[in-house]
Amino acid sequence: MSQKHPIVAVTGASGAGTSVVQRAFRDIFRREGLNAVFVEGDSFRRYDREAMQAYLQQMQAKGRTPSPYGPDVNLFDQLEALFRDYSSTGRGQMRHYLTRETAETLGGEEGTFTPWQETPADSDLLFYEGLHGGVVADHWTRRKLSPSHNPRVVRERRDAERKSGVDAAQYVDLLLGVVPVVNLEWIQKIHRDQQVKGYSCEASTAHIIERMQDYIHFIVPQFSATDINFQRVPLVDTSNPFIARDVPTTSECIVVIRFRDPQRYDFPRLLRLIDGARMSRPNSMVIPGGQMLQAMDVICTPLVHELVEGRLH
Repeated sequence: MSQKHPIVAVTGASGAGTSVVQRAFRDIFRREGLNAVFVEGDSFRRYDREAMQAYLQQMQAKGRTPSPYGPDVNLFDQLEALFRDYSSTGRGQMRHYLTRETAETLGGEEGTFTPWQETPADSDLLFYEGLHGGVVADHWTRRKLSPSHNPRVVRERRDAERKSGVDAAQYVDLLLGVVPVVNLEWIQKIHRDQQVKGYSCEASTAHIIERMQDYIHFIVPQFSATDINFQRVPLVDTSNPFIARDVPTTSECIVVIRFRDPQRYDFPRLLRLIDGARMSRPNSMVIPGGQMLQAMDVICTPLVHELVEGRLH
C-alpha cells in the first residue's frame, strides 16, 4: 500500500456488476476533482481475441478447457507489477483491450490490445476494475491435482508453479468486492451469454462447470481480502438458475455490505444517509437493492478523501 500513490480496486467475477461500480467511482472522482488512472482487468488478458480462440482450440484438442480466471490466460505478474510500480512511483505499464466502443475512440481493431505504455503522469490515484484486483496466485499451487507421469503434464505444472507467488492485493489501498450470491451470478451470466454472445443455456451451463475450479481458487479467495463487500441477494426464487426466465431486478434484491474493519466507520451516520439501511451484524449492513449506488457514494467518498489527503502529507 502507498500513501503517496493510492490504488482503489474493484473485483468480481464476470457479470457480477463491477462495471456499475466503476461508473459510480467515475462520478465520485469527477465531483471531487480527482485525476484517476482507469485500468480494465481485460487489458491483462494473455491473448487477444484471435489468439485466444487458437489457444482454446489447442487446449481442447488436448482435453483441456482453460477458464478466464486462472494464470493460463491472464498476466497476473504484470498486473502485480503495475500495482507495485504505481504504489511506489505513481507510474506503471498499462494498456487497453479494445471493445466495440473503445475501438472507435482509441483507434484499433475490436478484440485486440493497444500497445503497452506508461500511465499518465501526475495522477491522484489508480482505479482498477475487473476479475483480479485482489488476486493471490499462490492458490494455483494448492490445487488437488492427481499425480501424473506424463512429461508434458509435469512440465506444465512446473511452469504453473513458477507463476505462483503473485500477490496483487498487498498493493491495494481500498479493495472492494462485488459479489452476487452464486445462483444470481449464474442467472446473470446465462442471460448475458444468451443476449450478447448468442450462447444456448446448455453452452453457458457447460462454461460454468468448466470454470468452477478456477473460480474457487482465483476469484472466491479475493473476497476475504476485501475492505468492503457488496453482495446482492435476490428476494425471489432462484433455486434453479438454469431455468430462470428473467434476472431479478434491483427492487427484487437486497444488498448485504460487509466491512472488514467496522471500527473505521460511523454506522449511525451511514444509517441516516442510506435509505432503508439496517445493521444485521456489527460488521454488516443490509440495504434495499435500489440503494446500492447511493450506499457506495456515501461509504466510499470519505475513504477516497482519506487516501488523497494521505498522499499530500
